[in-house]
Amino acid sequence: MNPWRRLVARAGIATDIGLGAVFAGALALQASQIAVSWGGDYWLFGCVAGLVVCSVALLRRRHLVGAASVGLVVAVAAVLVGWVADLPHEPGPALALGLAVLVGSAIRALPVRSAVIVAAGGLLVVAAGFLVGLSGSSSAVVAVLNSITWLGSVAAGLYLRLLDTQRRAIAEQVRRDERLELARELHDVVAHHITGIVLQTQAAQIVSRKSPEKLSGSLADVEAAGSEALAAMRRVVGLLRDGDGDDAAGSTPRSERLTDLVDRFTALGPDVRLRLPDGEPGWPPEVTSTVYRIVQESLTNVSRHAAHARSVSVSVDRERDAVTVEVVDDASPIPTRYRRGGYGLVGMRERVEALGGTVLAGPRPGSGWSVRATVPLLAQDRR
Repeated sequence: MNPWRRLVARAGIATDIGLGAVFAGALALQASQIAVSWGGDYWLFGCVAGLVVCSVALLRRRHLVGAASVGLVVAVAAVLVGWVADLPHEPGPALALGLAVLVGSAIRALPVRSAVIVAAGGLLVVAAGFLVGLSGSSSAVVAVLNSITWLGSVAAGLYLRLLDTQRRAIAEQVRRDERLELARELHDVVAHHITGIVLQTQAAQIVSRKSPEKLSGSLADVEAAGSEALAAMRRVVGLLRDGDGDDAAGSTPRSERLTDLVDRFTALGPDVRLRLPDGEPGWPPEVTSTVYRIVQESLTNVSRHAAHARSVSVSVDRERDAVTVEVVDDASPIPTRYRRGGYGLVGMRERVEALGGTVLAGPRPGSGWSVRATVPLLAQDRR
């Protein structure tokens, strides 16, 4: 059991212990009241009914529907039998409190239909006690107090149900965001490195036909690309298991990572010109990571969709309140470019828009393709 579940379990036990103490006090009060108003021979009937309802209320966590059903049946039977047999018939403090706990718990946790049935059963008990209590002023006062208790249990159950619904919605949104981030991270890592392996393999095939003596070197390049892919996957898995820190791109200085990325790409494809701001800007990790992923995805897409490009320009510019990244190639226009149902550009947009930025991607006038992203900086990072 993880620490959070252990804490919740202990809190539930503490709550039940507190309820047990409250129920015991209510039973003692109920017995003394009946003994005073009805005589010493009458207290046992009301206290037995209250004891049963309080007991099943303490067992509600095991089977809420069964506990609520038993509590309602006992409460209704106590009111009706007391009325017919001229015994204490209004629900006493213990029975009313136990019933309130059952009704509130049912409204909070059960499906709507079951919760409505339990709430209606509680209302039936209160109404029956109110009707039979009209004959005496003290009974009428008790009936009014029981009505207030029932209304309070309904209100508390509805409020807790709303909180639980909101909590589940937040948890689901967090899980959805985590899955989306995982999908983007896996796409960025796998697509980039697998594309490199494919290009290295294609190069090895060409070398095997034209210069067989150089094949071993090409195969070594394929092996190196595969090793890099495995290392990148291990970093991603490690970050997911640890749950702290930023992604692999944000864990090292930006300029070194981008330089390495461009060097690897140039070795496999067209020449790349990289322009970076002077000095170490000290951007926040999420901005650093996003800049890296934009360049990585853009270069990967050049390899996949514009392998005939002769040159690529990558520029990273620092403005007062934002970082601008632009990747431009000179490939001839291809109508089907970025229409293969991939998630690279979608993930890029999601990353940038999550930071409040924008991405523009499309063909350039004449020839080539351009990706331009603007990533805003927080106020404390505009230095």
